[in-house]
This record gives sequence, structure tokens and C-alpha cells, in this order.
Amino acid sequence: MKSQDIRSTFLSFFEKKKHSIVPSASMVLKDDPTLMFVNSGMAPFKEFFLGNAQPKNTRLTDSQKCLRVSGKHNDLEEVGYDTYHHTLFEMLGNWSFGDYFKTEAIAWAWELLTEVYKIDKDILYVTVFEGSDDADNLKIDTEAYDIWKQYIAEDRILKGNKKDNLREMGEQGPCGPCSEIHVDIRTPEEKALIPGKDLVNMDHPQVVEIGIWYSCNTTEKPMVL
Repeated sequence: MKSQDIRSTFLSFFEKKKHSIVPSASMVLKDDPTLMFVNSGMAPFKEFFLGNAQPKNTRLTDSQKCLRVSGKHNDLEEVGYDTYHHTLFEMLGNWSFGDYFKTEAIAWAWELLTEVYKIDKDILYVTVFEGSDDADNLKIDTEAYDIWKQYIAEDRILKGNKKDNLREMGEQGPCGPCSEIHVDIRTPEEKALIPGKDLVNMDHPQVVEIGIWYSCNTTEKPMVL
């Protein structure tokens, strides 16, 4: 499948789920002095998450052009060392502003990947936030875990730490736990030697993240919704 087909299929899928398709924002956010360039699909919608503006529709979908530089999670140094970090990239997104939440987001993600893109369910793994016992004292995302159990075996639901499964735009601002979907495209011989779950988030070039769904709250420090 070509990239333009992946993009158009994604947007069409969520348009059928009553999302309005919006164009990619400029990579230079003229009204946001906190970012030099858009570095994530979330950035153009920051004012909606902060409650400073209201979208025309509570359900949006887009394909956002991003530059892998600037912001809290600046990983420009990763470019060129693996098969999936690129300087310029696009993020396909479906966004809910006070409309649906984890139940629908997870159901539609699974439907899109397994029924529309036809990815084999047996090569997929998912992750949820494991919580933390540090000063932030965050709880495990049991809500997402329980929803995922309806679609995938529990031994394929992995728990991730704050680095991998908590999204923060900065020291203050929108933040929250996330679920990621990873695909294992190694050969059967390779899978027999090492299970895919042992390679998730281990920078393996053939066990990679293909989707991330996150919930955000506007707090001074991260908070699980």
C-alpha cells in the first residue's frame, strides 16, 4: 500500500465516524512562541486542549506535517540511526474534544488496523501506562487495560513507563497516559528465538510502533484522567 493510500484510507475511515477532515497546519505556528516548529500532531490543537478556543466540530481528523526538532521531546538526534525516525514526517490523527474517549478510540484503532488495513492480529502488541510511584504518584491506566482485553490476549498487553506511555507537552500544559500499538514483522524463525513482547520499545527495526492514542488533561503536572 502506498503512502497516499494509507493517508486517504485513514481520513476516509474517520470521516465515516463523523470526524471533520482538517488540513495540515503550517509547520511554523505563528501564534505560539513556545514552539519553533510543529513537532507532533497534537501541537496545532493545543489551544483546544487548554480550553482557550473551541473547534468547529468535536471530532476532527488530519494528516499533520511535523519536523522532528524543538519542544520537550526533541529526538532529532535519532534521525539516521534506525529505519523509522525521519526529520520530516506526517502524523495521522483522530481527535475528540469532549466527545468520545478511550472506549471508542481503542475500538476504532483496532477496527482500522485489523479490518481495514488487514494487519494480522497475531503480530500486534499494545502498551498501557503502568503508573509511577515517584513524586507524581500516577496510577496505572486500568481503564485502557480493561478495554484492550476485549480485543487482544492479555499476554500481548504490556505495561510501559513514563518515558514510553505518558505524553507531556512541557512542564505545564496538556498531558496524560497513552496506549501504543506495535507490530512485529520479523520472520517466523526470528520470532521463535525471541518473543515480540521482549522487543517492544527496544529500538528493534522490525518491532515498531504504528499507532498511539492518548488522553490529555490540562494540569500543572501529569494527571491520569
